[in-house]
Amino acid sequence: MSSERRLVMPKLGLTMTEGAVVEWSVAPGARFAAGQTLFVVESEKTAVEIEAPADGVLHEVLVPLDEVVPVGTEIGKWTLEGHVAVSDAERREQEADAPAPDAGRIVATPLARRHANAKGIALAEVTATGPRGRVVAADVEAAVKARDASTAQAGMGASLADSSTGTRETPTISHRTMASRVSASKREIPHFYLGIDVDAGALTTLRRSLNERPGQARISVTHLLMAAVAEALRREPSMNRVWLDDALVRLPTLDVGLAIDTPHGLVSPVVRDLGAKSLAAIAETVDAAIARAQDAALRPSDHGGAAIALSNAGMHDVRHMISIIVPGQSAILGVGSMQSCFRPDAQGRPELRREFSIMLSADHRVHTGVSALRFLNALKAVLQQPASLVRAGG
Repeated sequence: MSSERRLVMPKLGLTMTEGAVVEWSVAPGARFAAGQTLFVVESEKTAVEIEAPADGVLHEVLVPLDEVVPVGTEIGKWTLEGHVAVSDAERREQEADAPAPDAGRIVATPLARRHANAKGIALAEVTATGPRGRVVAADVEAAVKARDASTAQAGMGASLADSSTGTRETPTISHRTMASRVSASKREIPHFYLGIDVDAGALTTLRRSLNERPGQARISVTHLLMAAVAEALRREPSMNRVWLDDALVRLPTLDVGLAIDTPHGLVSPVVRDLGAKSLAAIAETVDAAIARAQDAALRPSDHGGAAIALSNAGMHDVRHMISIIVPGQSAILGVGSMQSCFRPDAQGRPELRREFSIMLSADHRVHTGVSALRFLNALKAVLQQPASLVRAGG
Protein backbone atom coordinates (compact mmCIF):
# COMPACT_ATOMS: atom_id res chain seq x y z
CA MET A 1 0.00 0.00 0.00
CA SER A 2 1.38 3.40 -0.99
CA SER A 3 2.22 5.90 1.70
CA GLU A 4 3.29 9.48 0.92
CA ARG A 5 6.19 10.77 2.98
CA ARG A 6 8.05 14.06 3.38
CA LEU A 7 11.62 14.91 2.46
CA VAL A 8 13.02 17.68 4.65
CA MET A 9 16.22 19.72 4.67
CA PRO A 10 18.51 17.55 6.85
CA LYS A 11 20.59 18.82 9.76
CA LEU A 12 24.13 17.71 8.90
CA GLY A 13 25.88 19.11 11.95
CA LEU A 14 25.27 20.72 15.31
CA THR A 15 25.76 24.24 13.94
CA MET A 16 23.80 23.85 10.71
CA THR A 17 20.64 26.01 10.55
CA GLU A 18 19.95 26.20 6.80
CA GLY A 19 21.00 24.68 3.51
CA ALA A 20 20.27 24.51 -0.20
CA VAL A 21 19.58 21.63 -2.57
CA VAL A 22 22.10 22.07 -5.37
CA GLU A 23 21.26 18.91 -7.29
CA TRP A 24 18.45 16.34 -7.57
CA SER A 25 19.82 12.96 -8.63
CA VAL A 26 16.36 11.48 -9.18
CA ALA A 27 13.66 13.10 -11.33
CA PRO A 28 10.03 13.35 -10.15
CA GLY A 29 8.22 10.12 -11.01
CA ALA A 30 11.42 8.06 -11.01
CA ARG A 31 11.96 5.06 -8.78
CA PHE A 32 14.94 4.76 -6.43
CA ALA A 33 16.44 2.16 -4.11
CA ALA A 34 17.51 2.45 -0.48
CA GLY A 35 21.01 3.89 -0.31
CA GLN A 36 20.81 5.55 -3.73
CA THR A 37 21.69 9.27 -3.82
CA LEU A 38 18.49 11.37 -3.90
CA PHE A 39 19.86 14.90 -3.77
CA VAL A 40 22.93 16.97 -2.88
CA VAL A 41 22.78 19.54 -0.07
CA GLU A 42 25.15 22.46 0.36
CA SER A 43 25.56 23.72 3.92
CA GLU A 44 28.11 26.30 5.01
CA LYS A 45 31.23 25.12 3.15
CA THR A 46 30.36 21.52 2.27
CA ALA A 47 28.28 19.63 -0.26
CA VAL A 48 26.89 16.27 0.91
CA GLU A 49 25.07 13.54 -0.99
CA ILE A 50 21.85 12.49 0.79
CA GLU A 51 20.88 8.85 0.35
CA ALA A 52 17.39 7.38 0.13
CA PRO A 53 16.23 5.88 3.46
CA ALA A 54 14.24 3.15 1.70
CA ASP A 55 12.98 2.00 -1.70
CA GLY A 56 10.40 4.33 -3.22
CA VAL A 57 9.34 6.83 -5.89
CA LEU A 58 10.06 10.58 -5.90
CA HIS A 59 6.63 12.20 -6.09
CA GLU A 60 7.28 15.97 -6.06
CA VAL A 61 10.07 18.55 -5.66
CA LEU A 62 8.92 21.54 -3.59
CA VAL A 63 12.03 23.73 -3.35
CA PRO A 64 13.91 25.11 -6.37
CA LEU A 65 17.61 24.36 -6.79
CA ASP A 66 19.99 26.66 -4.90
CA GLU A 67 17.23 28.15 -2.71
CA VAL A 68 18.43 28.42 0.89
CA VAL A 69 15.85 27.12 3.38
CA PRO A 70 15.93 26.40 7.14
CA VAL A 71 16.68 22.93 8.47
CA GLY A 72 13.47 20.90 8.67
CA THR A 73 11.80 22.62 5.71
CA GLU A 74 9.87 20.21 3.48
CA ILE A 75 11.71 20.04 0.16
CA GLY A 76 9.92 17.16 -1.55
CA LYS A 77 7.50 14.26 -1.32
CA TRP A 78 8.11 10.60 -1.99
CA THR A 79 6.02 7.49 -2.01
CA LEU A 80 6.92 4.32 -0.16
CA GLU A 81 5.60 1.33 -2.07
CA GLY A 82 7.03 -1.68 -0.28
CA HIS A 83 10.30 -2.89 -1.71
CA VAL A 84 10.73 -1.19 -5.06
CA ALA A 85 13.58 -3.18 -6.51
CA VAL A 86 15.57 -0.92 -8.82
CA SER A 87 17.83 -3.09 -10.92
CA ASP A 88 21.36 -2.10 -11.83
CA ALA A 89 20.22 -1.74 -15.45
CA GLU A 90 17.39 0.63 -14.45
CA ARG A 91 19.75 2.68 -12.27
CA ARG A 92 22.25 2.99 -15.14
CA GLU A 93 19.40 4.03 -17.43
CA GLN A 94 18.28 6.69 -14.95
CA GLU A 95 21.81 8.00 -14.63
CA ALA A 96 22.17 8.05 -18.41
CA ASP A 97 18.93 10.04 -18.75
CA ALA A 98 20.16 12.64 -16.25
CA PRO A 99 21.41 15.81 -17.98
CA ALA A 100 25.18 15.77 -18.29
CA PRO A 101 27.18 18.92 -17.66
CA ASP A 102 28.62 20.74 -20.63
CA ALA A 103 32.08 19.48 -21.48
CA GLY A 104 33.64 22.86 -20.89
CA ARG A 105 31.54 23.82 -17.88
CA ILE A 106 32.90 23.55 -14.35
CA VAL A 107 30.33 22.20 -11.91
CA ALA A 108 30.34 24.26 -8.71
CA THR A 109 27.94 25.12 -5.92
CA PRO A 110 26.49 28.65 -5.87
CA LEU A 111 28.36 29.45 -2.66
CA ALA A 112 31.62 28.34 -4.25
CA ARG A 113 30.98 30.55 -7.27
CA ARG A 114 30.25 33.56 -5.06
CA HIS A 115 33.44 32.97 -3.06
CA ALA A 116 35.49 32.55 -6.24
CA ASN A 117 34.14 35.81 -7.72
CA ALA A 118 34.74 37.69 -4.48
CA LYS A 119 38.31 36.39 -4.11
CA GLY A 120 39.28 36.66 -7.78
CA ILE A 121 39.87 32.92 -8.16
CA ALA A 122 39.21 31.13 -11.45
CA LEU A 123 37.21 27.95 -10.88
CA ALA A 124 39.44 26.19 -13.41
CA GLU A 125 42.32 26.60 -10.92
CA VAL A 126 40.41 24.98 -8.05
CA THR A 127 40.70 21.29 -7.16
CA ALA A 128 37.18 19.89 -6.66
CA THR A 129 36.40 17.60 -3.72
CA GLY A 130 32.59 17.72 -3.70
CA PRO A 131 30.27 14.94 -4.84
CA ARG A 132 30.87 13.87 -8.45
CA GLY A 133 33.61 16.42 -8.99
CA ARG A 134 31.66 19.46 -7.81
CA VAL A 135 33.64 22.49 -6.59
CA VAL A 136 32.48 23.47 -3.08
CA ALA A 137 33.25 26.58 -1.07
CA ALA A 138 35.94 24.84 0.99
CA ASP A 139 37.82 24.11 -2.25
CA VAL A 140 37.78 27.81 -3.15
CA GLU A 141 39.04 28.77 0.32
CA ALA A 142 41.86 26.23 0.03
CA ALA A 143 42.81 27.69 -3.36
CA VAL A 144 42.77 31.22 -1.91
CA LYS A 145 45.04 30.17 0.97
CA ALA A 146 47.41 28.42 -1.41
CA ARG A 147 47.54 31.52 -3.64
CA ASP A 148 48.14 33.84 -0.67
CA ALA A 149 50.85 31.56 0.71
CA SER A 150 52.55 31.49 -2.68
CA THR A 151 52.36 35.27 -2.95
CA ALA A 152 53.83 35.69 0.52
CA GLN A 153 56.62 33.29 -0.28
CA ALA A 154 57.44 35.15 -3.46
CA GLY A 155 57.46 38.44 -1.57
CA MET A 156 60.23 37.25 0.72
CA GLY A 157 62.72 38.04 -2.01
CA ALA A 158 64.68 36.23 -4.64
CA SER A 159 67.78 35.91 -2.44
CA LEU A 160 65.89 33.80 0.08
CA ALA A 161 64.47 31.62 -2.68
CA ASP A 162 67.90 31.17 -4.23
CA SER A 163 69.51 30.17 -0.94
CA SER A 164 66.77 27.69 0.03
CA THR A 165 67.62 24.02 -0.40
CA GLY A 166 64.18 22.77 0.67
CA THR A 167 61.58 21.37 -1.71
CA ARG A 168 58.10 22.85 -1.63
CA GLU A 169 55.24 20.35 -1.59
CA THR A 170 51.67 21.18 -2.50
CA PRO A 171 49.43 19.90 0.32
CA THR A 172 46.54 17.63 -0.51
CA ILE A 173 42.96 18.81 -0.07
CA SER A 174 42.67 16.65 3.06
CA HIS A 175 45.84 18.16 4.50
CA ARG A 176 44.67 21.70 3.78
CA THR A 177 41.29 20.94 5.37
CA MET A 178 42.99 19.55 8.47
CA ALA A 179 45.29 22.58 8.68
CA SER A 180 42.35 24.95 8.40
CA ARG A 181 40.29 23.13 11.05
CA VAL A 182 43.04 22.85 13.67
CA SER A 183 44.08 26.47 13.11
CA ALA A 184 40.48 27.60 13.66
CA SER A 185 40.22 25.39 16.76
CA LYS A 186 43.31 26.91 18.39
CA ARG A 187 42.16 30.45 17.54
CA GLU A 188 38.57 30.07 18.72
CA ILE A 189 38.71 27.56 21.60
CA PRO A 190 40.53 28.47 24.85
CA HIS A 191 42.32 25.18 25.55
CA PHE A 192 43.60 24.00 28.91
CA TYR A 193 45.31 20.70 29.63
CA LEU A 194 45.30 18.06 32.36
CA GLY A 195 47.15 14.75 32.55
CA ILE A 196 46.90 11.55 34.56
CA ASP A 197 48.64 8.15 34.67
CA VAL A 198 46.58 4.96 34.59
CA ASP A 199 47.59 1.51 35.90
CA ALA A 200 46.99 -0.82 32.94
CA GLY A 201 47.10 -4.09 34.89
CA ALA A 202 43.36 -4.77 35.28
CA LEU A 203 42.55 -3.51 31.78
CA THR A 204 45.20 -5.79 30.24
CA THR A 205 43.92 -8.78 32.22
CA LEU A 206 40.32 -8.11 31.16
CA ARG A 207 41.25 -7.78 27.51
CA ARG A 208 43.26 -11.01 27.61
CA SER A 209 40.37 -12.93 29.16
CA LEU A 210 37.87 -11.54 26.66
CA ASN A 211 40.05 -12.49 23.71
CA GLU A 212 40.54 -16.04 25.00
CA ARG A 213 36.85 -16.78 24.47
CA PRO A 214 36.39 -19.05 21.45
CA GLY A 215 34.37 -17.75 18.55
CA GLN A 216 34.19 -14.16 19.82
CA ALA A 217 35.37 -11.04 18.01
CA ARG A 218 38.62 -9.65 19.34
CA ILE A 219 38.52 -6.68 21.69
CA SER A 220 41.17 -3.99 21.22
CA VAL A 221 42.45 -1.39 23.64
CA THR A 222 40.65 1.25 21.55
CA HIS A 223 37.35 -0.60 22.02
CA LEU A 224 37.85 -0.60 25.79
CA LEU A 225 38.88 3.06 25.82
CA MET A 226 35.79 4.12 23.86
CA ALA A 227 33.56 2.15 26.24
CA ALA A 228 35.35 3.67 29.24
CA VAL A 229 34.93 7.23 27.94
CA ALA A 230 31.19 6.61 27.54
CA GLU A 231 30.97 5.24 31.10
CA ALA A 232 32.90 8.23 32.48
CA LEU A 233 30.53 10.58 30.62
CA ARG A 234 27.62 8.77 32.24
CA ARG A 235 29.18 9.30 35.67
CA GLU A 236 30.09 12.94 34.95
CA PRO A 237 27.35 14.22 32.59
CA SER A 238 28.56 17.83 32.77
CA MET A 239 31.37 16.73 30.43
CA ASN A 240 28.84 15.93 27.71
CA ARG A 241 28.35 19.61 26.80
CA VAL A 242 29.57 21.98 24.11
CA TRP A 243 29.68 25.75 23.58
CA LEU A 244 27.34 26.91 20.82
CA ASP A 245 26.13 30.44 20.03
CA ASP A 246 27.23 31.80 23.43
CA ALA A 247 25.36 29.08 25.32
CA LEU A 248 26.08 25.72 26.91
CA VAL A 249 24.41 22.83 25.08
CA ARG A 250 24.00 19.47 26.84
CA LEU A 251 23.98 16.61 24.33
CA PRO A 252 21.24 13.97 24.63
CA THR A 253 23.29 10.82 23.97
CA LEU A 254 26.77 9.57 24.81
CA ASP A 255 28.54 10.02 21.46
CA VAL A 256 32.34 9.88 21.21
CA GLY A 257 34.57 10.93 18.31
CA LEU A 258 37.55 8.81 17.29
CA ALA A 259 40.63 10.30 15.63
CA ILE A 260 41.77 8.01 12.79
CA ASP A 261 44.91 8.38 10.68
CA THR A 262 44.04 7.34 7.12
CA PRO A 263 45.83 7.46 3.75
CA HIS A 264 43.54 10.40 2.96
CA GLY A 265 44.42 12.37 6.10
CA LEU A 266 43.31 12.61 9.73
CA VAL A 267 39.56 12.24 10.26
CA SER A 268 37.42 12.05 13.40
CA PRO A 269 34.10 10.25 12.85
CA VAL A 270 31.61 10.13 15.71
CA VAL A 271 30.50 6.78 17.16
CA ARG A 272 26.89 7.16 18.28
CA ASP A 273 25.03 6.33 21.50
CA LEU A 274 27.74 4.27 23.21
CA GLY A 275 25.91 4.46 26.52
CA ALA A 276 23.21 2.12 25.17
CA LYS A 277 25.58 -0.47 23.67
CA SER A 278 27.29 -3.57 25.03
CA LEU A 279 31.06 -3.88 24.72
CA ALA A 280 30.65 -6.25 21.77
CA ALA A 281 28.33 -3.78 20.03
CA ILE A 282 30.76 -0.92 20.72
CA ALA A 283 33.60 -2.94 19.18
CA GLU A 284 31.52 -3.69 16.08
CA THR A 285 30.41 -0.06 15.67
CA VAL A 286 33.94 1.30 16.17
CA ASP A 287 35.40 -1.16 13.64
CA ALA A 288 32.74 -0.19 11.09
CA ALA A 289 33.57 3.52 11.52
CA ILE A 290 37.29 2.82 11.13
CA ALA A 291 36.63 0.83 7.95
CA ARG A 292 34.54 3.64 6.43
CA ALA A 293 37.24 6.16 7.34
CA GLN A 294 39.99 4.07 5.73
CA ASP A 295 37.88 3.66 2.58
CA ALA A 296 37.06 7.41 2.42
CA ALA A 297 33.39 6.41 2.71
CA LEU A 298 32.26 8.31 5.81
CA ARG A 299 28.56 9.19 5.86
CA PRO A 300 26.88 12.47 6.91
CA SER A 301 25.78 10.72 10.12
CA ASP A 302 29.45 10.11 11.00
CA HIS A 303 30.03 13.83 11.57
CA GLY A 304 29.02 16.23 14.32
CA GLY A 305 27.22 15.84 17.60
CA ALA A 306 29.85 14.60 20.08
CA ALA A 307 31.29 16.61 22.96
CA ILE A 308 34.54 14.65 23.21
CA ALA A 309 36.91 12.66 21.01
CA LEU A 310 39.55 10.01 21.66
CA SER A 311 42.97 10.00 20.02
CA ASN A 312 44.78 6.77 20.90
CA ALA A 313 48.49 6.79 20.02
CA GLY A 314 49.23 3.72 22.12
CA MET A 315 50.53 1.78 19.12
CA HIS A 316 53.41 4.27 18.86
CA ASP A 317 56.20 5.00 21.33
CA VAL A 318 54.91 8.16 23.01
CA ARG A 319 54.57 9.00 26.69
CA HIS A 320 52.27 12.04 26.54
CA MET A 321 50.11 13.31 23.70
CA ILE A 322 48.43 16.72 23.91
CA SER A 323 45.74 17.02 21.24
CA ILE A 324 43.78 19.87 19.64
CA ILE A 325 40.02 19.89 20.22
CA VAL A 326 37.88 19.01 17.19
CA PRO A 327 35.85 22.09 16.13
CA GLY A 328 32.32 21.86 17.50
CA GLN A 329 33.41 19.69 20.45
CA SER A 330 34.64 20.70 23.91
CA ALA A 331 37.32 18.13 24.79
CA ILE A 332 39.70 15.51 23.41
CA LEU A 333 41.69 12.75 25.10
CA GLY A 334 45.21 11.91 23.97
CA VAL A 335 46.30 8.41 25.05
CA GLY A 336 49.96 7.46 25.18
CA SER A 337 51.64 4.06 24.87
CA MET A 338 52.01 1.63 27.76
CA GLN A 339 55.27 2.04 29.69
CA SER A 340 56.96 -0.08 32.34
CA CYS A 341 57.76 1.68 35.61
CA PHE A 342 58.38 0.94 39.30
CA ARG A 343 55.81 2.00 41.90
CA PRO A 344 55.82 1.31 45.65
CA ASP A 345 53.57 -1.55 46.77
CA ALA A 346 51.61 -1.65 50.06
CA GLN A 347 54.83 -2.26 51.99
CA GLY A 348 56.72 0.47 50.17
CA ARG A 349 58.80 -1.94 48.10
CA PRO A 350 59.31 -1.21 44.38
CA GLU A 351 56.90 -3.08 42.13
CA LEU A 352 57.11 -3.25 38.33
CA ARG A 353 53.89 -2.04 36.69
CA ARG A 354 52.51 -1.13 33.27
CA GLU A 355 51.02 2.34 32.94
CA PHE A 356 49.84 4.71 30.24
CA SER A 357 49.10 8.42 30.33
CA ILE A 358 45.92 10.23 29.36
CA MET A 359 46.07 13.93 28.49
CA LEU A 360 42.80 15.85 28.44
CA SER A 361 42.49 19.01 26.33
CA ALA A 362 39.36 20.92 27.40
CA ASP A 363 37.44 24.03 26.35
CA HIS A 364 37.61 26.53 29.23
CA ARG A 365 34.31 28.11 28.14
CA VAL A 366 32.57 24.84 29.02
CA HIS A 367 34.72 23.15 31.67
CA THR A 368 36.58 24.27 34.77
CA GLY A 369 39.72 22.63 36.06
CA VAL A 370 37.73 20.96 38.84
CA SER A 371 34.97 19.58 36.60
CA ALA A 372 37.51 18.31 34.07
CA LEU A 373 39.51 16.62 36.85
CA ARG A 374 36.36 14.92 38.13
CA PHE A 375 35.82 13.46 34.68
CA LEU A 376 39.46 12.48 34.29
CA ASN A 377 39.49 10.71 37.64
CA ALA A 378 36.20 8.98 36.83
CA LEU A 379 37.78 7.72 33.61
CA LYS A 380 40.83 6.49 35.52
CA ALA A 381 38.60 4.63 37.99
CA VAL A 382 36.74 2.89 35.16
CA LEU A 383 39.97 1.86 33.44
CA GLN A 384 41.56 0.54 36.64
CA GLN A 385 38.38 -1.33 37.64
CA PRO A 386 37.00 -2.18 34.20
CA ALA A 387 34.44 -4.85 35.12
CA SER A 388 31.63 -2.33 34.48
CA LEU A 389 32.59 -2.30 30.80
CA VAL A 390 31.44 -5.89 30.34
CA ARG A 391 27.68 -5.49 30.24
CA ALA A 392 24.89 -7.99 29.79
CA GLY A 393 24.97 -9.29 26.23
CA GLY A 394 28.53 -8.03 25.73
